[in-house]
Amino acid sequence: MNETMFCSFPRPSRSACPGINVSFEFFPPKTEEMEATLWDSIKRLAPLGPSFVSVTYGAGGSTRERTHATVARIVRETDVKPAAHLTCVAASRDEIDRIVKGYWDVGVRHIVALRGDPKDGVGTKFHPHPEGYEHSAALVAGIRKVADFEVSVSTYPEGHPESASVEADIDVLKGKIDAGATRAITQFFFENSSYLRFLDKVRDRGIDIPIVPGIVPVQNFKATTAFARKAGASIPQWLADRFEGLDDDPTTRRLIAATVAAEQVLDLVDHGIKDFHFYTMNRADLVYAICHLLGLRPKLEQKAA
Repeated sequence: MNETMFCSFPRPSRSACPGINVSFEFFPPKTEEMEATLWDSIKRLAPLGPSFVSVTYGAGGSTRERTHATVARIVRETDVKPAAHLTCVAASRDEIDRIVKGYWDVGVRHIVALRGDPKDGVGTKFHPHPEGYEHSAALVAGIRKVADFEVSVSTYPEGHPESASVEADIDVLKGKIDAGATRAITQFFFENSSYLRFLDKVRDRGIDIPIVPGIVPVQNFKATTAFARKAGASIPQWLADRFEGLDDDPTTRRLIAATVAAEQVLDLVDHGIKDFHFYTMNRADLVYAICHLLGLRPKLEQKAA
């Protein structure tokens, strides 16, 4: 075969990838066993030197105390920078402001500010607390009044479930940035073209803050599909095909999950993306492997627990 038929274009992902930044998202544990798994995962991933690790916030503030306790322990026992999630749901402005100040007092300098899901569940109408922040932009502005936090917010490459259009979503994002947001983290997606088109639209609107792709390694395909349906993220047929017939084959399923996520992030690297936010589901193995492919190696010495 004539070798001149093939063009040789360098792929950034095939060599060292300088300047890669990662962050990891965890959720607060409900049981002692889950807590042990969480801390094993944090200890495994922390040496990779993430920009930050975030801890989620349950619907209606249901995990507020556990979120705060987890974040405070990260400050005490590790060298990574924690980011605490915070929502507008079921709390007054005064109550939220006290929580924000409490985070500052324990050493937290980064908050992920979200409106939060309606109290009655995804798909129902959101009703702000009568004395609360009415939406995420107001929450961002409130946080910035309390102290000089770094504030990350969410954004949706395929559109928020309640939004009329992607353009309307970008209007919402612009409002959050005007209120003081410094970074946006996307809902997870599986078609990189959706993210790249969205990024072009955002840049065309003059928005220049980081728009960090949210990546979810598929630990459980059925659970991911159910969550995606609620969150407005699409599950392409090719992805369903890759997991077909693997319900009772966890070993192969994990190999497929690692392959899918690795393909996604390496393709994004080839498109010039260098920042990634991983939804870890409190498990480190798949995420660690993907970070290794990105060229990240252990570099942080941890505090003694």
